[in-house]
Amino acid sequence: MNNKDKKQLKALATQMPSVIQIGKEGLSDAVIDSARAAITARELVKAHVLNNADLDTAETMETLADMLGAELVQVIGHYGVLFKKKKEKSHYDYIKE
Repeated sequence: MNNKDKKQLKALATQMPSVIQIGKEGLSDAVIDSARAAITARELVKAHVLNNADLDTAETMETLADMLGAELVQVIGHYGVLFKKKKEKSHYDYIKE
């Protein structure tokens, strides 16, 4: 994915609500399962590391992206944006892998 594609995805993500919340238990099986379901359905998701979680946001987002086979688009504060393009019927056909 090139910088132009990332810029477009960042712009789309600014108005999105976070659909993944990571609490003090970190990347538990439940969080990973819900993140996998969300990214499969939506392709582009925003995750939030809650304030009560004693985790580094950037490290947590990188780990989650690796677990999901997704691309980490952006980390700002306690939020991260992940993207995983569908192989068929993607809403983001203009994004190169």
